[in-house]
Amino acid sequence: MEDFEKLFKNFNSLRVVVAGDIMLDTYMWGTVERISPEAPVPVVSFNKKEFRIGGAGNVALNCVSLGAQVSLLSVTGDDADAIQLKELVEANGIGTEYVLRSERRITTNKTRIISRNQQMMRLDAEVTADLSEEDEKLFVEKAEELFDRQKPDIVIFEDYNKGVLTESIIGHLISLCGQKNILTAVDPKRKNFFAYKHADIFKPNLKEVKEALNLITTDTTQQGLGWIHEELTALLQHKVSLITLSEKGVFCQEGKDGFIIPSHYRNITDVSGAGDTVIAVASLVYAATKNTKLTAEIANIAGGLVCEDVGTVAISKDRLLKECELLLNK
Repeated sequence: MEDFEKLFKNFNSLRVVVAGDIMLDTYMWGTVERISPEAPVPVVSFNKKEFRIGGAGNVALNCVSLGAQVSLLSVTGDDADAIQLKELVEANGIGTEYVLRSERRITTNKTRIISRNQQMMRLDAEVTADLSEEDEKLFVEKAEELFDRQKPDIVIFEDYNKGVLTESIIGHLISLCGQKNILTAVDPKRKNFFAYKHADIFKPNLKEVKEALNLITTDTTQQGLGWIHEELTALLQHKVSLITLSEKGVFCQEGKDGFIIPSHYRNITDVSGAGDTVIAVASLVYAATKNTKLTAEIANIAGGLVCEDVGTVAISKDRLLKECELLLNK
């Protein structure tokens, strides 16, 4: 039987860097009692506003919730949203020393309007162009300084196609991690999907894989997913494929050993942020154990747990520990 309590205590000694697109999630809660006379849309009577950490910041928040020491490596705008986001991040014990502010960008802010626990609309304020050459240079310099000073165990690349993780930055950072024996985990998006060569963990979802490999249909049997792993490794030369399969669970493979881990029954409320939790948990478990199947099993449980809550929320360490002991030590 696995000693999950010991494993979870080991998370406290891990040093993690989360690199990528950090954003502010704004939630506006209200009630709907009528339709607008101006247009066929509901009128939301506003009750409260809440700010949360999103994007790469939510991955960092999940890592901190599990006890790891975490620093963010990112770029925001030089605006009021950046100040709000910095305060939130620091209040949660996440390092912001290596988050750059650029006058050439705005801070990504996703505003969700919610009534009766249902998301009715989302408004996005963002810049999605790649970083300027000047900002790229500053970003790489900060990364080199961060790696030398903090000597992280793992770097998580959280790509939301907002322009922070350019192809040049990705190549430079993964090469640097390889030289310094730092593990790398990747949560990719379509634009730079094939730029993450030689990463340790590559975690797309099934839809992203289909789009990247131009697959019309997908065989989600172990044999079919094993073929996808082979195609990906031929292009990326990475170690571990961790592919999330939505309600079907996750698939993982390292070398010739592949597994489908079925999902556990959950009362699904909101899937937003589930991918962030999966990559965060998978990164910590793999850094602590190098056990691919255990990594996928725990990440699968964590992704399901956070879907029971509304909005992007971090995984509860105690709750995850209890679920692992209940479901995996049978």
